[in-house]
Amino acid sequence: MKEYKFCQSCGYPMKKDPQGGGTEKDGSINKKYCYMCYKDGEFLTPSEVDTADKMQTFCIEQMKKDGMNGFVAWLATRGIPKLERWKS
Repeated sequence: MKEYKFCQSCGYPMKKDPQGGGTEKDGSINKKYCYMCYKDGEFLTPSEVDTADKMQTFCIEQMKKDGMNGFVAWLATRGIPKLERWKS
């Protein structure tokens, strides 16, 4: 399986993922998506988060809840539209 530097859903650095990636239904590690985005073979984001723009807004809101500055959160999420989950 291809190794990804960043989660292909939210852009989180995979090397910082404490679980090494999300999980498939069989419990195996998915190296494409991080533990915050993907568990048991399904995405964890709300169903209404179905576009790159909505994902970027969702991620910014979550980071701000964790105390991150809004501008820094925006900078961290600028690449979301280029990630594999959102290309089509």
